[in-house]
Amino acid sequence: MRTTSAGVFKIATTGPGDVSGLMALIGSGAIDPKSILAILGKTEGNGGVNDFTREYAVAALCAALAPRLGLSPEEVEQRIAFVMSGGTEGVLSPHLTVFTRSEAERPAGLSGKRLSIGMAHTRDFLPEELGRSAQITETAKAVKAAMADAGISDPADIHFVQIKCPLLTSDRVEAASARGNKTATTSAYASMAYSRGASALGVAVALGEIAPDVRDEDVLRRYDLFSKVASTSSGIELMHNVVIVLGNSAASVSEFEIGHAVMRDAIDSAAVIAALESVGLGFAPQATNGRGLVNIFAKAEASPDGSVRGFRHTMLEDTDISSTRHARAAVGGLIAGLAGTGAVYVSGGAEHQGPAGGGPVATIARLSD
Repeated sequence: MRTTSAGVFKIATTGPGDVSGLMALIGSGAIDPKSILAILGKTEGNGGVNDFTREYAVAALCAALAPRLGLSPEEVEQRIAFVMSGGTEGVLSPHLTVFTRSEAERPAGLSGKRLSIGMAHTRDFLPEELGRSAQITETAKAVKAAMADAGISDPADIHFVQIKCPLLTSDRVEAASARGNKTATTSAYASMAYSRGASALGVAVALGEIAPDVRDEDVLRRYDLFSKVASTSSGIELMHNVVIVLGNSAASVSEFEIGHAVMRDAIDSAAVIAALESVGLGFAPQATNGRGLVNIFAKAEASPDGSVRGFRHTMLEDTDISSTRHARAAVGGLIAGLAGTGAVYVSGGAEHQGPAGGGPVATIARLSD
């Protein structure tokens, strides 16, 4: 088995088109652009169908990296997995998390499992396949391919699976209708949830968290079916799923380690602390036992039953602000307080990603050695 080293860099941004921090790290030699495998970003858009900050950020990154890689911007987008999550409500701070991977020699005496990353793509989907079994099945295949790419065979070593998935537009709905097919929904906004949910169920199937016999009608209905490590984000800029697997592998000599826990609801501080402790960190860590916090990744949603621990919430009834924005702000504030920083990756819409109203929370730490 090949030996690799995964790197992680968190970079603050002043706007969706700001690539200066990444270019500075490349210029200093801290990042080899050829080693970049994935870039996850939080942008200050609304996180909805018309959140063009995501596409803007990807375009700016591709344009900046193209000459460094000797590729066209379009080729850069095919080579690197870009996942931009819109919405930095409350204290959340816009930033990028850059993941690199390179071949490496194993130092003498180094032991244990360390951060490893793998990537895969599904085929393009037809509009009528979004939110349905085809998306679930193809996503499960891609998750397994990404695991192999990461050198991880045991699902227990997977701690976060980030997916960028498509959504429906009126043009896409009309294209399906012209072929005599109906889509899961005709609402572009509702399609984001269907796509996220089906993608998450694909992760659950791949990792053996649920049985593979998931039906179309289970999506957004059977909330007892979920993945404890899936994080899915919908966007208008693609028609396939981009799958990024993050876990620990004995074949990795990375300076980093990843762990996770599962929030049972939006105020589950104990789960956030458990995620920190899973990588040897503590409350509001700047450094613990020589280890340092790199980033926290979490999902957030308004509980679909309209309550949190027996008390009613109004996130689902607010016609001024969408429930996903409420949830990002609430969970983002909770995690920021416990982590000691607002530069954390909190994504809204957690359908089938953790228990209803909750979601996975993963932590990456830099190791002391």
